[in-house]
Amino acid sequence: MTKRPKPKPLLQDAGKPARSRPRKPRDPAQPNLPLDPMTERIEPCLALLKARPPKGDDWVYEIKWDGYRLAVHIEPTGIRILTRSGLDWTNRFPAIKQAALWLPVGTAILDGEAVVLDEKGRSDFGLLQQSLGGRGAKRMSSDAIFMAFDLLYFDGHDLRKSELDVRRHLLEDLVPAGGQGDIRLSEQIEADGDQLLASACELDLEGIIAKQRHAPYRSGRGGEWLKIKCTQSDGFAIVGYEKSTASFGGIGRLLLAARKGDELVYVGGVGTGFNERSAAELREKMDKLIIVKPAVDTGRKRNAVYIRPELVAEIEYRAWTDDRKLRHASFKGLRESADEATVYELTD
Repeated sequence: MTKRPKPKPLLQDAGKPARSRPRKPRDPAQPNLPLDPMTERIEPCLALLKARPPKGDDWVYEIKWDGYRLAVHIEPTGIRILTRSGLDWTNRFPAIKQAALWLPVGTAILDGEAVVLDEKGRSDFGLLQQSLGGRGAKRMSSDAIFMAFDLLYFDGHDLRKSELDVRRHLLEDLVPAGGQGDIRLSEQIEADGDQLLASACELDLEGIIAKQRHAPYRSGRGGEWLKIKCTQSDGFAIVGYEKSTASFGGIGRLLLAARKGDELVYVGGVGTGFNERSAAELREKMDKLIIVKPAVDTGRKRNAVYIRPELVAEIEYRAWTDDRKLRHASFKGLRESADEATVYELTD
């Protein structure tokens, strides 16, 4: 299997924050503890969006990866790789599955992100989508790797009530820092939050994650994990497109909507971020969803084609206009339903 060139390590240039170092190996003479049943599936802990990094020694930081959230289950009967919504995608990530079989553990549940790295070592959602054959495809990815950032179950013990520091201690023993395999450690970074965010943005990363070091693992968006982005990136429903003979796939602009309560509201369009391949795949999917009457009021549009709002596009943007339209928007890819693709919700 052909591998991509080994990317340059991120945030390790001179003057950049230093990464954490591997901790001491786990003591094999630890006391025997009663065994906990292995949970079939765990709802993931989700990061709450914040504008600035938190302050204080209680917070630790990681790079924010742009891919598909996965849980890797190492069980007595084999490996299961589950998406955020609980779908079994084991067969779509054969390299990650094989790497999980080689880990020195009997049973475990690893929380992390499947990503494809570009030549500079940055996660690229578009490359991940291409490696899987696009939204709704069933192709296996030979390029995706798994960035592990938490350990929820380990050799018969449920770790969710343990502090993050304890879970990371065991994870770093299982997946050592600096590894270059198909399962790698998403390393914690010792730095000031503001300085780290600035460095991440300089390197064109999506942002950083802040985690409370003494918090247990709680499913949902409870605030123990925070995400701070360099640029905004969210999911929006595609409600149509404007035709153009001069653009890839004949798509001049996608028409987008956000959610407001139980309704969808038009938030503008996006006409950049496509290439020939992604535009052709997108056009093929949209043309199967064409409707006569638009699902939302988009105002008067020339050469517009309206579709059922079933596709969710990941859109990167800089800001909002005063009339709640996206500014400087760019298409990144289509989100999978397996990734629990959510549509951005407007607040008053």
